[in-house]
Amino acid sequence: MALPKLTKLELQIMETLWTRGACSIREIQEAFPRKKKPAYTTVQTTVYRLEGKNALRCTKRIGKANIFEAAISREAAESRLIDDLLALLGGRGKPVMAHLVNTGKLTIGDVKEAEDTIRRLKEKAK
Repeated sequence: MALPKLTKLELQIMETLWTRGACSIREIQEAFPRKKKPAYTTVQTTVYRLEGKNALRCTKRIGKANIFEAAISREAAESRLIDDLLALLGGRGKPVMAHLVNTGKLTIGDVKEAEDTIRRLKEKAK
């Protein structure tokens, strides 16, 4: 199954589910910062769209409230976003890396982790 393309609001809702675990629509809405809190009906509509995209699923019903959980992992959603970004850049990763270095968002720890991953991939390819 192909991973769904997620909007910014959908990603914010998914982040709540990844962080807090299963939640009702009200709990998801209340997780937003006070100043940027979308209306309950906006969250409700978006949750049902995410359910239609198979990004989350209803796990149970408590009274009148449906409880939802993430059906895709944070890592899978991040991979989809990165793939989409690279597609916009013609498959070139160099502009992304240059931006991360120039803005100071690439840490020594990130570089070491990338080196470890490259080393593991080389060993696996042997």
